[in-house]
Formats: sequence, C-alpha cells, structure tokens
Amino acid sequence: MTRTPPPRVPTPIDELAERYLDQAAALDPIAATGWGVPGHETRLPELSPGWHQQCSALRRQTLAALGRLVPADDTDRVTAAALGEQLDAAEAIHATGDDEARLNNIASPVQEIRDVFDLMATDTADDWAAIATRLAAVPAAVDGYLASLRLAASRGDVAPARQVRAGIAQCGANFGPDGFFARLAADAAPADGGELPASARADLRRGARSAAEAYQRLSEYLADELAALAPTADAIGPQRYARYSRQFLGTEVDLAETYQWGQDELARLAAEMAATARRIVPGASVPEAMAALDADPTRRLAGTSALREWMQRRANEAVAALDGAHFDIPEPIRALHCRIAPTTTGVIYYTAPSEDLSRPGRMWWSVPAGVTSFATWRELTTIYHEGVPGHHLQIAQTMLRRDTLNRWRRLASWVSGHGEGWALYAERLMAELGFLDDPADLLGMLDSQSLRAARVVLDIGVHCEFEAPAEVGGGPWDHDKAWRFLTAHSAMAEGFLRFELERYLGYPGQAPSYKIGERYWLALREDARRAAGTTFNLRDFHRRALGVGSVGLDVLRQAVLAS
Repeated sequence: MTRTPPPRVPTPIDELAERYLDQAAALDPIAATGWGVPGHETRLPELSPGWHQQCSALRRQTLAALGRLVPADDTDRVTAAALGEQLDAAEAIHATGDDEARLNNIASPVQEIRDVFDLMATDTADDWAAIATRLAAVPAAVDGYLASLRLAASRGDVAPARQVRAGIAQCGANFGPDGFFARLAADAAPADGGELPASARADLRRGARSAAEAYQRLSEYLADELAALAPTADAIGPQRYARYSRQFLGTEVDLAETYQWGQDELARLAAEMAATARRIVPGASVPEAMAALDADPTRRLAGTSALREWMQRRANEAVAALDGAHFDIPEPIRALHCRIAPTTTGVIYYTAPSEDLSRPGRMWWSVPAGVTSFATWRELTTIYHEGVPGHHLQIAQTMLRRDTLNRWRRLASWVSGHGEGWALYAERLMAELGFLDDPADLLGMLDSQSLRAARVVLDIGVHCEFEAPAEVGGGPWDHDKAWRFLTAHSAMAEGFLRFELERYLGYPGQAPSYKIGERYWLALREDARRAAGTTFNLRDFHRRALGVGSVGLDVLRQAVLAS
C-alpha cells in the first residue's frame, strides 16, 4: 500500500517567501490580480518614483533576510535560489533607472492598467462595484506613471520614438465614446443574471469617464512632450541587454554564440519546412504549400465565434488525450476556458487561474480589427502552447501543489525562459507524440518555430549591435533590415508581424527567451536521460520537472538533476 506523505511543515524560508508575496501584492494590486491573490481588487499601484523605491526596498529587505536563513531541505534550497535570483535580477534592472522609463507596446503601464480589467470577476453586482472602484483609481495610477516618466526624462532616460508612438496609439483605444472604458461601463451586466442598481451604473459611468480622461491625459503627454525627447535609435547596447536577458532566462548566456545558434536553427527549420511543404503539395515551395492550405475551405474558420468554439474543442481534446497517457492532469484544472480578448493587438496569451480556482485558467485571442477568417492549420500548435501541455498544464498544476510549495512558488514565481521555453517545448513534444502528424498542422508548428528563432537573431542582433546576416546585406541592423529578416522567416499576417517587430525593439530580451528556453528544456531532458540510463521515463521526467514550478533555468537544472 502506497502511503501519501504528510503535508510539508512550513519553514522560515517558506514564511519569508510568503511574506514577500503578500507585501508585493499590497504594493502592486495589478500583479495581485494576475497572481489570483484576493483582497486587492479595488486598487491600483501608485507607479510613482516613490512607489518604485518602495518596491526596491522590499526586494532588498527580502534579500537581506534570505541571506540570514539556512535551507531546511531540498525544497527550501530551490525556494532560496529562485527567490534570490529573481529579486537580484530585478534590482539590477532597477539600478539602471529603467523602471521609471518603462514604455513599450506590450508590457508597460500603458497596457497593464487597462488589461487588469480583463481579469476581474463580472458575475455579480458586487463584482461590478469592485470594477467601478478600480476604475476610479485609474487617474491616480496614470498620474503616478506620468511622474515616473517625467523623472526618467529629466535624466535623459526616454523610450525610443517607436515605442512612444505605439503608446499614443494604444492610449487612443481607451478614450472616446467607443473607447474601452466607455464600452466596459455600457456593457456591464452581471453574469449571474442579476440587475445592477442605478447607483452602481452611475458609479461605473463616472469611473469610466475618469479612467478615459486619464488615458487621454497620458496620450497628450506622450504626444506633446515625450515624443520630442525620444531617441530614434532602438538598440540598448550589449551591457543593458545582458541584464534583461538574465532576468528573462534565469541564467547568463553567451550572446554572440546564441546569436549564431539562432541563425543555425533558422536554417534547420527552413530545410524541415521545405520538406514538409513537398509532402503537402508535391514539388511545391513553402509559400506555394501555404497558399494551397489557405485556399482549402476545410481548414478555415469564419468569424470569432467559430474561432472560440474551435479553440475550446481542440483544447478539450488535448486534455482528454494526454491525461493518464503522457501526463497526470488533476481534475480541478481539466477545465480551460477559451476567450476572444477585448483588445485587437493580435496577441494570443494565457492567464492563470486564481488561487482558489474560482477564476479558471483562460486562453485569450486578441483578434486584429478587420480579421474575420482564421486558418486552423496555422493555429493548432498555439492551442498546445497556451493550453495543454503548455502554459495551462504548467501553471495550473503548480498552483495545486499546496502540500509542498509555498504560495510565492505557486503563484508568483515566474521566469520567461522557463515558462515560455516549456510552452515551445510542449509544441515540439506534441509533434513527437503524433498530434501534428498532418503535414499541414506540422507546417504551422514549424512556421511558429521559425518566428521564434528569427526573433532570437533579430532581438539580440539589434540590441547588441552585432552584424546583420548576409541575407539582409550584413552591416549594422536597421528597421528595414529587421523587417525584411522577420518577414522572410515568418508567413504570419503583416499586422501581427508589425506588432511583433515593435515588441522586440521595445521589450529587449523577452522574445528570445522562448526559443532559448526550449533549447535548455531539450538539453535538460537529454541530461536527465543520460543520468537515468535505461530507467529513464518521459512521463516521470515531466512530472518531476514541472513539479519544481517556474524558476530560472539554472535553478531548474540543479533541481531536476539533483532529484
């Protein structure tokens, strides 16, 4: 008879990590909502220079306390290493002053203040009351952000002009009669079928007006003041880039070697895509095979309702097929909700369940304006990336490990190289397991992989100012070369690729973490296979590796091989 081990007794390191989580959630209610930590739904972070100093002080105090504690067991050793590494990496970025200047097209307060409303509950009148209160907090958060931008600008720290323009455009989608906040208030309706009192509707309208006015004020500052100060150059230089790369990976990489590896990986993928194209249409090139697939009505969906239904069906099928065969998927997380996002950026993303699982894990598709037709052969791999065995399995199962992992490990520990690397590994794994045997679906996966490899080259090359590949003429990178390189290695829609290029130029180090992370996951699997010899079991490897939670790649390797 197998006995279930007793729950782990919390240690001083567990208590420190959980104390940090609670204090960080209080300082940053947007992060708290993302983590699913309750009690902060009506507030927003200050985002002022003083607020950034408070966040830094909390990190430094926690690091100092951590240095005085001795790990009690292997779980403690992983927690201490992961917490220390992530806080230290954040402090290295803060020391440069980049926190106050943060402005880009995907991960800055311009998006975060607005996007947090997508995660809020809308089931009851009380839920909408919380939304109204948080709407009323938007002006103060925007004013704090403006103060940080102004302080950074006074030091000469200003985001590139391209990112300022993106911020202006995104702000514009949030004010006016058809803006996000006006629509949020106008469409308010409790999902439980109840009625909103007239006073609650008035609060929502008032909060929406003040939030929209704040975004208009932010837009005017960006256009009238910051744009004139913004540099035209996108590159941040190799020293600053190395700090961002470390933060997103949880390890330090040889950037020159990785730049060359990215080019080699692109060549490998191009050869595999060419061979796959010939399986679809004998003698065809990759563009010809893709055109044939796009013209096939059986591989297209019309409208976002059909897209959402297809997403949900394929996600459910993956859960049913993988559970018990290649993974153990606990019943509480078998449900993954697929949604069409209210934004139009073209991004597809996953949001985690809340701590109590009352908010389920969700896959969101932000459909660009005017896009009404979708090619399933391109997108099946995305279902596996965002859902199961990708982010949903990875993140939601970690949240269930209450007996062994503290709340910080379960809810807030996240390193992009680990998380996004796993999701790319999950795509490739599904091909290995036979779920992409249709060459059309395989070509979609390979095209997605090609994009991820291209951005390793582009992101590192531009920001570290390496010589551009010969295919775009060599010499220094510029925007034209970056665009020609990106479009040569991805067949995705122009609007999506325009957004992606701006993302790489304004959010350095993050986009390469997907492919670099996958490289580390594959290497770790082979190292574990060699160590185990004939006893190696893939399902057991996945169980052990995912059981660590999201940590830096160095910490992951040490934890998995030590076990």
